[in-house]
Amino acid sequence: MENELWKKVYQTVTEAARNKSLKRATYTHADIVLTYLWAVLHDRPIYWACKKTNWPIYYRRKPLPNPSTMTRRLRTLHIQKLLREIESNLVNLIPRSVCRYIDAKPLPIGGCSKDKQSRFGRGASCIARGYKLYAVSDIQQGFVQWTIRPMNQNEAKVATDLISNLDSGGYLVGDSAYDCNKRYDIASRRSVQLIACHRQKGKALGHRRHSPYRLRSRELLERPFGQSLIKARTSIERMFGNLVSFAGGLKPLPHWVRTLFRVRMWVRAKIILYHLWRLQNYERKSA
Repeated sequence: MENELWKKVYQTVTEAARNKSLKRATYTHADIVLTYLWAVLHDRPIYWACKKTNWPIYYRRKPLPNPSTMTRRLRTLHIQKLLREIESNLVNLIPRSVCRYIDAKPLPIGGCSKDKQSRFGRGASCIARGYKLYAVSDIQQGFVQWTIRPMNQNEAKVATDLISNLDSGGYLVGDSAYDCNKRYDIASRRSVQLIACHRQKGKALGHRRHSPYRLRSRELLERPFGQSLIKARTSIERMFGNLVSFAGGLKPLPHWVRTLFRVRMWVRAKIILYHLWRLQNYERKSA
């Protein structure tokens, strides 16, 4: 399974990085990205992937970059742009669905960590320190929009940036944390109807102006169609579960993945691997 997935990774990266390289550079963009993805796939630090003994025999012919080169090149705009392009291409390979879902997943770290960019916030039924993966998922395409922030940042406020970058049209389903007039209006600018659980069940909205899209959401929730969308919201929980459970998935953050930049890089690589894993299963079922 791992060999099949890596063949898919190698093919995808080389195609995306074709004719993209720095002049007089010893290592191409593809070399840097493949070396990093090899480390992430095996949950190892960068210096581990820079040793030929940790690669299969048929991949040891080409020279490998050293850790300092990897660290410097991974921070360049060219590599960051290439990684985003690879992820976007994988998402757009499969047509989108009408309904999407929004939620967040905590990424805790140890309380004694020296990471100054991490924060204490609400984790899984507890207060934890670390970061959060805020994401919008599509049952067909996977994670279409996401970001990493410190754990203390409010999910509804981060949702403003995620919703603003969504494709237009369709429904977006979330829990009661997103039941806010401002979020409904922001979603309407993208022609998206936000549907969120009632913040206070059994209570009216009160005598003040409310977004017409919030009122529309309440009308839909009184119908079987709206109830079915809320029940299907658990699909994003299953996607988070698949993201961490497949071989090479997003396990707890390793000790060498600290600070916001490294966490974002690590999570982006894991999501790329996840999309390739989904694509591999999709093609196997279609065959």
